[in-house]
Amino acid sequence: MRRVYFDHSATTPVRPEVAEEMQKFLTDNFGNPTSLHYFGRQTRKALEEAREKVAALIGAKPEEIIFNSGGTESDNMAIHGVAMLNKNRGNHIITSAIEHHAVLNTFKALGKQGFTVTILPVDKYGMVSLDDLANAITDKTTLISIMHASNEVGTIQPIKEMAALAKEKNIFFHTDAIQSMGKIPVNVDDLGVDLLSISGHKIYGPKGVGALYVRKGTRWRQSLFHGGAQERLRRAGTENVPGIIALGRACELAVEELGAEPTRLAGLRDKLIKSVLDNIAYTRLTGHPTKRLPNHASFCFEFIEGESMLLSLDMKGIAASSGSACTSGSLEPSHVLLAMGIPHELAHGSIRITLGRDNSEEDIDYFMEVMPPIVERLRAMSPLDQENEFVMESSCAACKASTSCHR
Repeated sequence: MRRVYFDHSATTPVRPEVAEEMQKFLTDNFGNPTSLHYFGRQTRKALEEAREKVAALIGAKPEEIIFNSGGTESDNMAIHGVAMLNKNRGNHIITSAIEHHAVLNTFKALGKQGFTVTILPVDKYGMVSLDDLANAITDKTTLISIMHASNEVGTIQPIKEMAALAKEKNIFFHTDAIQSMGKIPVNVDDLGVDLLSISGHKIYGPKGVGALYVRKGTRWRQSLFHGGAQERLRRAGTENVPGIIALGRACELAVEELGAEPTRLAGLRDKLIKSVLDNIAYTRLTGHPTKRLPNHASFCFEFIEGESMLLSLDMKGIAASSGSACTSGSLEPSHVLLAMGIPHELAHGSIRITLGRDNSEEDIDYFMEVMPPIVERLRAMSPLDQENEFVMESSCAACKASTSCHR
């Protein structure tokens, strides 16, 4: 059976070059980087070289990079770190309705600890309004956290403008850049952010390793953990050296490929979007039509459950998803789609196609060979599709105003 992997926003395969580099530090260079002897010194040197490679991908200084276990820890470190240390200045923090749960649940936890939390709405494309952000800021606001690009619909936020607004008000700005890293240029000075989250397994590195960028001078509480002096007292615990070395190599390769690869992926993405909208009726593109990640396409199909589509695609060898991998086991529709104003019943019919470096035009062609018959079969079985034409017309009314809806 032909196998096609279209779920790169959930995770990516470890590149052979990355695995090869990582393997050396599982066997030969196994020393603890805090040890003073030869084995420790060799590992410490490699770890600091990896820090330089991660910093180079985002235009940061190596000393501003803190290694950790991945995106969720990075988000928690950033948000807790700034909010708690600056609580004497103010207890108001701002985020958006479409954030990853690593951010939303952290804000929710802080709300139970005396913080006032503002969750900004988004428009039909999943975009946060600069006016809404400006109006939400008070003299008690100390932190704003808005993701750079949506993991679910691919929309890229105007982070540069948001961070500039925060800087004018002396407010710290954090962005979760886990989906944008390695797919589009990400430079911390250009964006103007104070903190930025990174994850290894989204850029062809291993799972269980990531990093947090903290701009020099940011008032940020040190380690979330009590323990040793690792990462300059900023993150206690023996470093995951093989993972860190692999992350550094993955970032190095991402720098080399940031020119051609995003352009190639955008071409595949555009072909996929056009093919789906031209050939499958009652289908809606979700996310911004142009301000989206180059590898990301997401749709809502009327009168079908997303889970049924995913299982049918899997039987044909195609791996896709219905949204965030962290919530794929939930029976509830995506909080991101609901925040965008997509009706509950339509949000249930969502799928996400995220492309990667091994995908080709032939993969798109194969998807379009198998997807229309799947949709036709599932709709024929659906009571929503069988009741009458009036049901179909009224159900589709929610997206008639959108140019992304194909009927």
